[in-house]
Amino acid sequence: MNGVSTLLIVVGLFLAGGVYSFHKQQMPRGVVVLLAIGSAMCLLAGVLRLEV
Repeated sequence: MNGVSTLLIVVGLFLAGGVYSFHKQQMPRGVVVLLAIGSAMCLLAGVLRLEV
C-alpha cells in the first residue's frame, strides 16, 4: 500500500500549491479554506498510511 500513500501525499502537495495560488489571486476565502482543509486531509491520510 505504499503507492497509495505516495499518491495521497502528492495530491495533498498539489492542493497545497492550489491554496497558495488561489490566495495570491484573491479568490474567496471560503474556497481557499476548503482547499486547505482538503490538502491537510490528504497529507495526513498519506502520512498515517505510511505508518501502518
